[in-house]
Amino acid sequence: MSGQFEATVEVDRPVEEVFAYLADGRNDPQFSPRVLKIERIPDTPTAVGTVFRSTVKDAGMKTAREFRITTLEAPVRIRWAEVTKNSVTAREGGYDLESLADGRTRVRIFNVLEGHGLGKLLVGLALAAARKDADGFGSRIKTAAEAAISPR
Repeated sequence: MSGQFEATVEVDRPVEEVFAYLADGRNDPQFSPRVLKIERIPDTPTAVGTVFRSTVKDAGMKTAREFRITTLEAPVRIRWAEVTKNSVTAREGGYDLESLADGRTRVRIFNVLEGHGLGKLLVGLALAAARKDADGFGSRIKTAAEAAISPR
């Protein structure tokens, strides 16, 4: 079983700057409290093939995660795929960005979760939790991006 969750939010910053902020996955802990630490491999600007290696805490358990950037189309599209095989993984995820009037940016985030092994029984619970928090997650992205990017 697999399923998707998504959220859309408007960030009061220009699309190019929001794209740069989100493309650097090392910013994830600023809006995702489950990310305990993260590094970019190689430690060069994000490109297709860049891997973000993280330690996350889900349901009280720490796990290692690795995501590979699969698409990077500045300033409108970022895609990733989880390459680790935990019980529940993000088979695909991404950001779609759209420039709005007055220098704002509409951001849509999504993740397609799938279960492996015992995770096939758990993916429904993970999806329910992710969908329940989707709007909150979007709000945390907005707040963090606006705090990190100076207004113009």
